[in-house]
Amino acid sequence: MSSPGSLPVVPQPDSDSLRDPALYINRELSQLDFNFRVLAQALDPQVPLLERLRFMCISCTNLDEFFEIRAAAVRHAQEFGLPPAPDGMSPQAILTAIHDRAAELVDQQYRCWNEVLRPALQDAGIGVLGRHSWNHRQKRWLRAYFRNEIMPVLSPLGLDPVHPFPKILNKSLNIVVVLKGVDAFGRSGHLAIVRAPRSLPRIIELPESLGEGRNFVFLSSMLSAFVDELFPGMEVEGAYQFRVTRNSELVVDEEEVENLALALRDELVDRGYRPAVRLEIAQDTPRDIVRTLLQNFGLTENAVYYIDGPVNLNRVIQLYDVVPRPDLKYPPMTPRTLRDSDGIFDIVARQDVLLHHPFDAFTAVLDVIKQAATDPNVLAIKQTLYRTGKDSLIVEALIQAARNGKDVTVVVELRARFDEEANLGLADRLQEAGVQVVYGVVGFKTHAKMLLIVRREGRKLRRYVHLGTGNYHSGTARAYTDISLITADADIGNDVHLLFQQLSGLASKAKLKHLLQSPFTLHTGVLKRIEREKAIAESGRPARIIAKMNALNEPQVVRALYAASQAGVQIDLIVRGACTLRPGVPGVSDNIRVRSIVGRFLEHSRVYWFGNAGAPELYCASADWLERNLLRRVETAFPILDPALARRVYREVLQNYLDDNLNAWELQADGRYVKLAPAHDEAPHSAQMGLMQGL
Repeated sequence: MSSPGSLPVVPQPDSDSLRDPALYINRELSQLDFNFRVLAQALDPQVPLLERLRFMCISCTNLDEFFEIRAAAVRHAQEFGLPPAPDGMSPQAILTAIHDRAAELVDQQYRCWNEVLRPALQDAGIGVLGRHSWNHRQKRWLRAYFRNEIMPVLSPLGLDPVHPFPKILNKSLNIVVVLKGVDAFGRSGHLAIVRAPRSLPRIIELPESLGEGRNFVFLSSMLSAFVDELFPGMEVEGAYQFRVTRNSELVVDEEEVENLALALRDELVDRGYRPAVRLEIAQDTPRDIVRTLLQNFGLTENAVYYIDGPVNLNRVIQLYDVVPRPDLKYPPMTPRTLRDSDGIFDIVARQDVLLHHPFDAFTAVLDVIKQAATDPNVLAIKQTLYRTGKDSLIVEALIQAARNGKDVTVVVELRARFDEEANLGLADRLQEAGVQVVYGVVGFKTHAKMLLIVRREGRKLRRYVHLGTGNYHSGTARAYTDISLITADADIGNDVHLLFQQLSGLASKAKLKHLLQSPFTLHTGVLKRIEREKAIAESGRPARIIAKMNALNEPQVVRALYAASQAGVQIDLIVRGACTLRPGVPGVSDNIRVRSIVGRFLEHSRVYWFGNAGAPELYCASADWLERNLLRRVETAFPILDPALARRVYREVLQNYLDDNLNAWELQADGRYVKLAPAHDEAPHSAQMGLMQGL
């Protein structure tokens, strides 16, 4: 691999022709489109039934997060008059397009549930019963359950001048009730709100004696059916479920707060009641009630979505866990384990270890930390933690290491989205055990995945390093594809040492030998390598770039790729989610191909490969080619220096996925994704299946 020092200087920004808004796909709409590809898995009869249910629920949960974060950001841009993105769309135009596309997605989700999955589950002996399908015995049992288990927890609120509209918690289940008659105090009935506390189960299982197979009922169906019990003496003219989604992006001015942890704790208290961005409501709700709700939440018509079923459809995911039907799930996979991992330091001292999760077990990474915690020769452990999961064995090992007298420093990212509260608790636990906890860098999320172990070996100190593309989270390591490198390379160890000094001691910018780091050298490093391939192509030699990531939107990178394509560089991009680059545009991106892989495991590894005229460079990274990752986060990209391991990553993560013709979607110049299928003379190939079978 060539030395980064030999790279050409990054050129000035490309000509204005490559800034044409027509060359860019809107990021928000591209992100929405990813969920159509996820939902397609739920509609694929080749996928086991409960896995199809899981994919449908993932698409629903993804859509929730899209509104909480992405749509909320567009509304913010509209309110503050921010300039348009490279695609040129105004915030108002984006919101209108989001509504139309999201409404289409919602319609497909509920069609998938009502017309495909629910009937298929019923045929498989798993009933999810709507209120109009209950027989007399089932209804009697459900009414008794409602009176004994649900009604005592509810606090209905009639709306009048004394009882204004209550606060509605983000994504909570609610019923708006239309009442007729006079209450005990002589007031005429009108509207009431029934809020379902989070303590209530969203799906209730009926006794097996009340029907064949296993049968379940949504809480929303029970509330709608028995809401009259809450208003004795009054007539219920209608009961309509609704759910409001709120902006969930925490806003903390880090330059103005003295204690980030305390400031975040204050913000978390109010997160559930921040400005609304979406209203989901039963499709038969009268228009005047919809207008009342929109007015109360400060929303316009392009924020309402009419639902043909439960507003909290993703709660049906509970069936995946409670129904013991392995015949309706993917066959279990037994990941490869590292041989002799009880002596992990001896193994890594001899050679680098590369792991491709989940096909290689995450236990080798756990072994590194667990053995370091008890090894008397280990003096110090330093680690970044972004997401760890509940009851993390890694956290337990770090605590044990501190109690064993090791010097343990952990960089905990408090602003890991939706994990803020968990990470605050994690930081408290670590500090109580004597771990030195650092909260990262003001204004820059620490998203890098790094572990450094300092071990005394004879008269010398040796550094052992783990670098990864994914989080230190045992759960996601079984469900996400990621790359781990465990190495004792002295130069890489020194690079990581300098990075930890920078994070914990606020040292000056470090000069690294091998690693690229955001926000300093990763963005420019990527641009330089793209420019190098462009120069190679212009000299008449073959030039090639292959990159795999979760998302792509950084404008300078997109323009650099366009310019490289114009020069003749062959470029293949494997982008799971949002991609603002438009491939296949004549004269601009003829030589660029973009594909998205959606399969059993969530594609999460980031790998960049540059042909470099026969001396290829391959980097694995924590960063996507997004503005936030390249410019506003602490990220790392690390080279695979062992040629055999680099070839393995190329074969398994790049070429393997370019050969996939079963789970691949190809992005067209007009922004559409087309599902690929094997040609008549082509053997079917699934990249993930190939890896499961030991590719």
